[in-house]
Amino acid sequence: MSLLKEYDVIVVGGGHAGCEATAAAANSGSSTLLITMNMGTIAQMSCNPAMGGVAKGQIVREIDAMGGYSGIVSDRTAIQFRMLNLSKGPAMWSPRVQSDRWLFAQEWRLMLEQTEKVDFWQDTVMEILVKDGKACGVKTAMGIEVKSKTVILTNGTFLNGLIHIGQQNFGGGRAGERNVKGLTEQMVELGFDHGRMKTGTPPRVDARSLDYSAMEEQKGDQFPSKFSFTNTLPLKEQLSCHITYTNPRVHEILSEGLDRSPMFSGAIEGTGPRYCPSIEEKIDRFADKERHQIFVEPEGWNTVEVYVNGFSTSLPLDVQMKAIREVKGFEEAKLFRPGYAIEYDYFPPTQLKHSLETKIIDNLYFAGQINGTTGYEEAGAQGLMAGLNASLKCQEKEEVILGRDQAYIGVLIDDLITKGTKEPYRMFTSRAEYRILLRQDNADIRLTEFSFNHGLATKDRLEKVLRKQEETKSLLDKLAETSVEPELINPYLEEMGTAPIKQKVKLSSLIARPQLSLSGVSKKKEAVSFDLEDFSKESLEQAEISIKYQGYIDREKEMAEKHKRLDGLIIKDDFDYHQLKSLSSEAREKLSKLRPRNIGQASRISGVSPSDISVLLIHLGR
Repeated sequence: MSLLKEYDVIVVGGGHAGCEATAAAANSGSSTLLITMNMGTIAQMSCNPAMGGVAKGQIVREIDAMGGYSGIVSDRTAIQFRMLNLSKGPAMWSPRVQSDRWLFAQEWRLMLEQTEKVDFWQDTVMEILVKDGKACGVKTAMGIEVKSKTVILTNGTFLNGLIHIGQQNFGGGRAGERNVKGLTEQMVELGFDHGRMKTGTPPRVDARSLDYSAMEEQKGDQFPSKFSFTNTLPLKEQLSCHITYTNPRVHEILSEGLDRSPMFSGAIEGTGPRYCPSIEEKIDRFADKERHQIFVEPEGWNTVEVYVNGFSTSLPLDVQMKAIREVKGFEEAKLFRPGYAIEYDYFPPTQLKHSLETKIIDNLYFAGQINGTTGYEEAGAQGLMAGLNASLKCQEKEEVILGRDQAYIGVLIDDLITKGTKEPYRMFTSRAEYRILLRQDNADIRLTEFSFNHGLATKDRLEKVLRKQEETKSLLDKLAETSVEPELINPYLEEMGTAPIKQKVKLSSLIARPQLSLSGVSKKKEAVSFDLEDFSKESLEQAEISIKYQGYIDREKEMAEKHKRLDGLIIKDDFDYHQLKSLSSEAREKLSKLRPRNIGQASRISGVSPSDISVLLIHLGR
């Protein structure tokens, strides 16, 4: 039965990947249908009520610069903003917001409803329609067939999802929602490899039952910034989070329950996230630690529900309750719901092209946790790129692939496709070799024009970025031209613990000193001949970073150019690696399976050595 019209793009799943995929596909000109099991849980924050963080904040800003919605929604629904790592260099600065969970989902749905070319259908997709090796639509639980040119799967944790609480387990995609059966089995029949992964969530508690006076208060920034480069407003009021700690008695109780833990009994087969372990894994792995930090995070402006970040667990309910009440400030805690672990199916991402289209079935794309990632931000980034590329394919245009020197999004996707992952992949700044180039403050400069040229970012966005660049250049020119007299600036230099000058120097050379800042020097009106109030905060920040880190920036650009040459050496799709006997057997196997597009990608595949790359270069006449 077919009741709905044919679409360019069908997006399966209404989580963070599905929402960004829907927005990108529609905004780039394709008729798009979002099919979700529950219209009431679109963009639901299944785990912590927060966006951003180290490296993840950079991704949200990149999504925003590309015309995505995550940054706008985060700003409109934030309850606290913090810029992390300000004591380190600007490559490490990472924005993070606490979000109002309910407002976040509501705002996402409203934005999608106001996006032209987007339709919705509440149903469960049971099968992908495939003809001649190409996806051409879906079949739902209602028996409805919907035809399309492309399909994007963003099923999150729902594929054969299994929830564990102690020795109990039951099917579910997340608490209170059923799982999806049949899709994995179809993909396997079509030739896909699959595996199992695991993630977890902590108990939620009643704020009215907590003693906040026994905890450390964690306020937001005094002068909060925001995620989006658009005209969203920074917060004027903020809610505090709090910090408390586990203790030896908590660890003792948790240890006593390990014999009933699905993690330790073998009931859970999937691999969990290494960098976000459950509390029972922490006390086992770090037995020498007497305490672990717990972040007490409010879930919204008008709710008493609290997220206990750092206490993720799948232990039996009685153990959870007994242990958590030994945490300082939680002595009288009332639980709203217990923590649990969830296992789900994923498909190793080495089966994808860099466009996120599958290698086995044309016109079929995967995005989000189905690819083995963890985190709203990583999912949203993949969704945006899958939605854009699916739309471009419908329009018979060339696919879009971001380089590792262009965006954290490019690093994320390249890592997944060339290296794969056997545990939930999480982005870190250390994964990016060009992180001084890929800062959160310049995401708009890096990506907005690129996005505009591919139909996503609006003209208004582009014009705003161009004005920012022009203003920054004007400020840099002014700083390079303006000289400072020794007698006027030396008292300030000595006060700041830096060497005095003996003759006039350019203002830019002073700003390059680590002890000095542009804002600090500019306050010395007697020494500086022009007013910085004429320039925007963003331009001032860009100018100062450019002056202080120009040497590092130039070095990374040079490295990126060298690697781009390798990316420009194309390898034919049908290249026979087995003919090159000089390649190691592992390299022949990996290269034949992953089919890299170019030498650069081949060099990043695990198991392919520099000597293997030399063999390929010689064979290609290089």
